[in-house]
Amino acid sequence: MSELSFKAAELDAGDQLAEVRSRFVLDTVSDHAADAAGVYLDGNSLGALPAAVPGRVEDVVRRQWGELRIRSWDESGWWTAPERIGDRIAPLVGAAAGQIVVGDSTSVNVFKALVGAVRLVEERGGDGRDEILVDATTFPTDGYIAESAARLTGHTLRAVTPGEVPAALSDRTAAVLLNHVDYRTGRLHDLPGLTSAVHAAGAVAVWDLCHSAGALPVGLDEHGVDLAVGCTYKYLNGGPGSPAYLYVRGDLQDRFDSPLPGWNSHAEPFGMRPAYTPAEGVRRGRVGTPDILSMLALEAALDVWDGVSVAAVRAKSLALTDFFLECVEAYVPEGRVESLTPVRHEERGSQIALRCSDAGDVMRLLIERGVVGDFRRPDVLRFGFTPLYVGFADVERAARVLGDVLASR
Repeated sequence: MSELSFKAAELDAGDQLAEVRSRFVLDTVSDHAADAAGVYLDGNSLGALPAAVPGRVEDVVRRQWGELRIRSWDESGWWTAPERIGDRIAPLVGAAAGQIVVGDSTSVNVFKALVGAVRLVEERGGDGRDEILVDATTFPTDGYIAESAARLTGHTLRAVTPGEVPAALSDRTAAVLLNHVDYRTGRLHDLPGLTSAVHAAGAVAVWDLCHSAGALPVGLDEHGVDLAVGCTYKYLNGGPGSPAYLYVRGDLQDRFDSPLPGWNSHAEPFGMRPAYTPAEGVRRGRVGTPDILSMLALEAALDVWDGVSVAAVRAKSLALTDFFLECVEAYVPEGRVESLTPVRHEERGSQIALRCSDAGDVMRLLIERGVVGDFRRPDVLRFGFTPLYVGFADVERAARVLGDVLASR
């Protein structure tokens, strides 16, 4: 056993979150070659299946839908699920109850939040604020939505990197859309500082939390974030295509004017009135009929967080990524990869991105040997570290197999 293998065993022995791993459905040694026993490092794209979900979904399908049918809207709590599940997510992103509603996709919620941000500025008399700033390094859909929102609201869109935002802000700025963690590199951006700068300029801050919620502290309330969105199928393990969420700060809710006013966000949804009157509170962030099957699967998935603190998750995340970089340095031939992820903890999310000239082929070979990460064109290997189910032996094994694959090429 190598020195790093011994170190991994010691770190696993002291892991306070080790027992949480049993709450997930994961590969066993027999599923893959013993040397790479099912190391799953792609939770930043799709989280692993929580063990409680299949049984809960079966109950939803067979009993709630199959037997109770329409009665489940009331008797099984279907109607209140978007807010109830939002309150389950709230402590994971540092928000008080009553400020998060679950439903729709991240893209739809980005549209609601960004247009809603512009309307908040207009409502308070923001004449002359005709520009939207968007993160130039953003996940593509945020850029597409921002461009459409700018056209629809008659605003100019300007793409800048997060580091350029403070200098780019002006009395023309209405809203700023930023990613908390860069999806390619894993860089963690300064949410408190950038939110403060946006507010000082008189603009509204909208944050995309897809790559941070469930991996590190966010502090939405603490830092005065106006609006935020996020997906639930990455570090929250809600399942493929599980519904996203929208955060509207409590003191802004009575002024939040959604560009998608659906019957579910009406003050009297069953009144079937021709004129729209928005519901009170965060409910006005709803649109149409909730996607109950995937929403209740998400609710079951969130049970894995019982008794788990985000602070403990963050501490383990940093320890895992530190150890992975140490193992990569030891096992990977010199000069074969370059880390794109910042070394400083305050600038690092919960993934490591390595630049590698033949990254696509390398990732294919890693997956064949049971180490699952992902590849981003043209030359990036991404490894996501979900502290709820990734251990230090997994990390050592993944880096060792990566070294073997690169040495053989």
